[in-house]
Amino acid sequence: MRPDDAYKWLLSHYKDTAYLFSTAELAAWDQRTYIPKNGHDHRSRQLETLARIIHQRCTHPKINDCLNSVENSNFLTESSDEIQANIRMWRREFDRQVKIPETLASALAGASAAGESAWESAFRQDDWQAFFPHLEKLVALNREKAEAIGYSNEPYDALLDEYEMGLTASTLKSLFVELKSPLVSLIQQISKSSVKPQHRILHGQFAVSEQKKVCARLLEAIGYTLDNGRIDESMHPFSVGIGPGDSRITTRYSEAYPGSGIFGCLHEAGHSLYELGLPREHYGTPAGMFLSLGVHESQSRLWENQVGRSSAFWKFAKPILERSFPQIKDVSLDELVLAVNDVSSGMIRVDADEVTYNLHVMLRFELELALFQGAVSPADLPDAWADKMQSYLGIRPQTFREGVMQDMHWSAGLFGYFPTYSIGNIYAAQLFAAAQQQLSDLSESITQGDFSPLLQWLRTNVHQKGQCLSPSELIQQATGELPTSKYFIDYCTQKYTNLYRL
Repeated sequence: MRPDDAYKWLLSHYKDTAYLFSTAELAAWDQRTYIPKNGHDHRSRQLETLARIIHQRCTHPKINDCLNSVENSNFLTESSDEIQANIRMWRREFDRQVKIPETLASALAGASAAGESAWESAFRQDDWQAFFPHLEKLVALNREKAEAIGYSNEPYDALLDEYEMGLTASTLKSLFVELKSPLVSLIQQISKSSVKPQHRILHGQFAVSEQKKVCARLLEAIGYTLDNGRIDESMHPFSVGIGPGDSRITTRYSEAYPGSGIFGCLHEAGHSLYELGLPREHYGTPAGMFLSLGVHESQSRLWENQVGRSSAFWKFAKPILERSFPQIKDVSLDELVLAVNDVSSGMIRVDADEVTYNLHVMLRFELELALFQGAVSPADLPDAWADKMQSYLGIRPQTFREGVMQDMHWSAGLFGYFPTYSIGNIYAAQLFAAAQQQLSDLSESITQGDFSPLLQWLRTNVHQKGQCLSPSELIQQATGELPTSKYFIDYCTQKYTNLYRL
């Protein structure tokens, strides 16, 4: 087959596969939001069947023949960056997928769908025993997956690589050593500060109906509109990119604390803005797909924290909050900003402040690594979780919902995902620092409610790149430096030193 014909076949094959995958994503979104109670078993079988069909397409023997034809010709070197990225990433995906047996791919999809359904029910009832068999099965299946893919050092590395290319447990250990000492030191200094956020400001009675109005106004301001998505409720906030022009988010609201809904929305909207900013003309190919979960999380964490917890943002957002909650009018801007940046040990990761957040991630990383090393069994997790929570944050969960069952990730079989939140924090701080330097009036534009300069900067430097660069190359191109934790540490140190007058 001629190289150009081989490429055309690959292009058509993968675009059709992308439509099937987006259909599976739509079915998964429905399962987490509006599916009738008795529809979960059937949905699990639907997703299992779709996973089997998608896996068959991703491992089709003709893919290897066509890739060989293109790779062994001048066609590749003479092609655009987008075509070269497509070939490179198709090869990576094929070589990975072909190692996974079809029966295992199908079983993982079915177990994940069933696990999420079981988790939702068990979470409401705080019933670990109801959820445990699903978790045990998902851990076993992911061990099979790691062995099938192969690894050099840790089985866990095979799973990490799916979310962040080249990421290893060894790299993460070094990264968390870099982060832990300065963050723990900062936490200790803040705990001794005479400056104390007023708890009453964001805790009390805040009608959910009004919170929804606030969230909709804030998201529309930053560029996420209902023309391109939806804002729904779920047990655990999530976003899903269905396709061009359709990226949906969910959040969860607490009548006692509006920050849960607001920051959940900002976080998930950051994900969706990335999905909506991908180049439409390359949909269905790597050039039109998000680069990595670390980069994806950089977008969610940037909008949630660097933007959403800034003084500039709350100068704009405070009047919006006041219209729904008049009691906020009696609160000064400085008091409100301090309240949204309250640093304290809490049980729930998604509600954690910027300083303690990475300790939640470290806890999960260590447990996942131990699981796949065989040092911890699924049955050990509740006590192991509680012990690590005590060690890292000085608190101990009293319920499973506060501890081992609080996240949905394990119920979906997403082992290896959690560390990308910390990678995302590091990327976000470095990207935002570069945006501040290149957009001299960024703070003022945020204060005025004009988020378009920042969004356009991210579109140009992150979203539109697809998978044409590696994560390190993307960060270096956007910021002038390779990824480094320095910017995140400096950001936290400077911000909280000023807030708490350290």
